Amino acid sequence: MAYDLEEQEKIDALKDWWDKNGTRLVIVAFLVAASILGWRGYQWYEQHQATKAMGYFEALEIAAEQNDEQSTARLLAASEALRKDHAGSAYASRGLLVAAQFFQENGELANAEEQFNWIIAHSKEASIVGIARLRLAGLLLEQEKYAAALQQLQQPIAAYVGLYADRRGDVYYAQGDLAQARSEWESAVPALADVAYVQIVQLKLEALGKE
Repeated sequence: MAYDLEEQEKIDALKDWWDKNGTRLVIVAFLVAASILGWRGYQWYEQHQATKAMGYFEALEIAAEQNDEQSTARLLAASEALRKDHAGSAYASRGLLVAAQFFQENGELANAEEQFNWIIAHSKEASIVGIARLRLAGLLLEQEKYAAALQQLQQPIAAYVGLYADRRGDVYYAQGDLAQARSEWESAVPALADVAYVQIVQLKLEALGKE
């Protein structure tokens, strides 16, 4: 097919541009396509991992509710899977709280303590860590490990100031230090003023009587 001079010049210019830029254009197009596919693949992977983590969390809840001979084994297996494969998931810390409560209620204190310690060491959520420290302190109090319990109750976040003071009061009371127990419970009262639990703290103070 014959082209006139103007058309041939345009074709030659296009060929020259392609020779200079064609390879680069193909590479850019490939990288764009790869990035889109990679992002979609990452999104699928993240969703898949979240679904698996949720499955382990639900397995923990079911095992804890059933509370039968196999519950401990299932809870430990699901807890291990969450810690090993889904440590960054929000389900991990929450699942371990469920497991820890089950173990504590069933007298398996070593297993409960293990769950709490993992949460404290690995969770990025201050509120979850605060709960774990408070419950661990209660667990240590049950075992008369008073110094260790008090160590867990230092520098709470604002939301837990009253509850931490109340628990410190419990520890001091258990040690026979009634003056310090009173001081802690008195400091807990204003911090818990808007919470129904404040009535429990007030009962503790009334039980101590006047100084």
